[in-house]
Amino acid sequence: MLALSRGEEVSAAWMVAAALGSYAIGYRFYSKFIAYKVLKVDKTRATPAERLDNGIDYQPTDRRVLFGHHFAAISGAGPLVGPVLAAQMGYLPGTIWIIAGVIFAGAVQDMVVLFFSTRRNGRSLGQMAREEIGPVGGAAALLAVFAIMIILLAVLALVVVNALAESPWGTFSIGMTVPIALFMGFYLRVIRPGRIAEVSLIGVALLLLALIAGRWVAKSSWAEAFTLSKESLVIWLVAYAFIASVLPVWMLLAPRDYLSTFMKLGTIGLLFIGVVVAAPTLKMDAVTDFATQGTGPVFAGSLFPFVFITIACGALSGFHSLISSGTTPKMVEKETQVRMIGYGSMLLESSVAIMAMIAACVLDPGLYFGMNSAPAVLGETAQDWVNTIQGWGFSLTEADMAAYAKSVEEASLWGRTGGAPTFAIGVADIFASVTGDGLKAFWYHFAIMFEALFILTALDAGTRVGRFMLQDTLGNVYKPLKRVSWWPGLIICSAIVCGLWGYFLWVGVRDPLGGINQLFPLFGISNQLLGAVALTVCTTLLIKSGRLKWAWVTGVPLIWVAVTTLTASWQKVFSGDPRVGFFAQGDKAQAAIDSGELEGKALADAETIVTNTTVDGVLSALFAVLVVVVIADAARVCIKAIRHPATVVSHEEPYVESKYVAPAQLFPTKEEKAELTAAGLGSGGGRTDGPREEVAP
Repeated sequence: MLALSRGEEVSAAWMVAAALGSYAIGYRFYSKFIAYKVLKVDKTRATPAERLDNGIDYQPTDRRVLFGHHFAAISGAGPLVGPVLAAQMGYLPGTIWIIAGVIFAGAVQDMVVLFFSTRRNGRSLGQMAREEIGPVGGAAALLAVFAIMIILLAVLALVVVNALAESPWGTFSIGMTVPIALFMGFYLRVIRPGRIAEVSLIGVALLLLALIAGRWVAKSSWAEAFTLSKESLVIWLVAYAFIASVLPVWMLLAPRDYLSTFMKLGTIGLLFIGVVVAAPTLKMDAVTDFATQGTGPVFAGSLFPFVFITIACGALSGFHSLISSGTTPKMVEKETQVRMIGYGSMLLESSVAIMAMIAACVLDPGLYFGMNSAPAVLGETAQDWVNTIQGWGFSLTEADMAAYAKSVEEASLWGRTGGAPTFAIGVADIFASVTGDGLKAFWYHFAIMFEALFILTALDAGTRVGRFMLQDTLGNVYKPLKRVSWWPGLIICSAIVCGLWGYFLWVGVRDPLGGINQLFPLFGISNQLLGAVALTVCTTLLIKSGRLKWAWVTGVPLIWVAVTTLTASWQKVFSGDPRVGFFAQGDKAQAAIDSGELEGKALADAETIVTNTTVDGVLSALFAVLVVVVIADAARVCIKAIRHPATVVSHEEPYVESKYVAPAQLFPTKEEKAELTAAGLGSGGGRTDGPREEVAP
């Protein structure tokens, strides 16, 4: 604030200090208050992983491995892309939302959902809504959650496809993580059970070898075999997601996500170090004119509500609630670990969002807007592009853009929209400032591959969660499907989920205006609407369980996210500005069609735009209505619970004493070490009554 008031330059290192300091305070005090005062986690209570251990979906998993799995599963495209796009408003609004949002909203949602799902045998968010709110609100929640889930999975897959297409380095390196993860799974399960340190060292060594070998492969005769088209990648992704969603969690999903976490945290950690060492200056304005004008070239709309929609993962993300009520609660060893896994993982993801914001804002603003503005905004020729950006008050020449592209071995950087290439350029600049410009191209392509790996880990876990959700939903009609590890239901529901998002993805890669491209504009709003559903369920459960005085913990974030997302939905549906409103954009395209001036491809594209905007507008309105129904019905249930507490029916599983001993945090306390020693267990913990026979859930 002092630097800004004096007109001084601001170093990105201050962003790092502010973020890490805030995270430390939030975790040390606020998360502990919620875990022990509000939720009252109970280490003597057996978790579903302990009670229903079947080696498929329910499996007590070492907290360190599960922490890695959960972090990898929730970390999708959002923390990498959203902050980059929101940087057009300046670095200050987005940074404040990322830090404050995660401490008081996002991490709270993740931890509370994980706790309540763990108390209910790992039930999905939609099923908890149905049981706790009732048939009307529950049905609305089930429909909204599953539909949004399919859109989110297809969008995540599209980002992976775009990142890996025609990239032998990325395809080889990421492909090798699958056999490495399988080896790690069998190592922990069969060869050396419980040897986390050993398998971690082996896995990291193999991962680094795969990364280095990927560059060798890209320059060898093998490159052609790993240079895949977008269509081929779709097939491979769908096949991988199906296999990962049906295999036992210990075999592929958990170890692969754990392995990916090393690369994710290692890269982000190096970025933090690079920022502190190089101390690059933030070149973007703290608050740009686009924040108040609502005419941004990256995305149209005012700062409120669209910054809070664009920056989803990293501050608050509804997608996380699906993981917190999907794979993770079926693997938690002790209730006391939900604080570290739920709240702690979300803080780490927020740190990724901070690095994405820094990566975008240390670039010259001219380069940033040249990369993130669509050709339709910039003009027809390169000189038009330069003139447009200079007209916004930013310095840029054709020679500058050519030099930037050459430095990272790209043909051109004009119009590289979507956020991912900008993040990669920022990462390359930060690392190159420490290692030298000679390695800038290496760091750029490394960052591209890093983004693909980052997002892919959310895809496999998300598909498994989608299967849980579908089984929960269909299980209301056919009871055996509620047994999530029942093989016939497991195979059928996994195939349906993969088929749904795979269809939208397949059409999307073959048609620039079709498939998931048609639904892409719904990504931000639908994700935050899902967050509103999750916080509604959390608030309802707090009130129904007699914690009315603490309901503000999730109630305040609920009010905020409901107001912002419903406002955004209203504007996207009813705004007369074609840059903002779906129907207004469709009307503009229809007017061009009616004029008779379009023909050929231009006419076909305009007709497709009319169809797409109509679909997007209708779905945006539908999702908003469903969320309003959920909130309204939940309010009715809460009022009834307050007035007549004796009528409340608890859907918690009965208390069963735990026979498991394990630390609550990454590192055991002195008391926990003594408890582990007395039980004859290592730092990973375990059962105190010997191995347990597998039972069906």
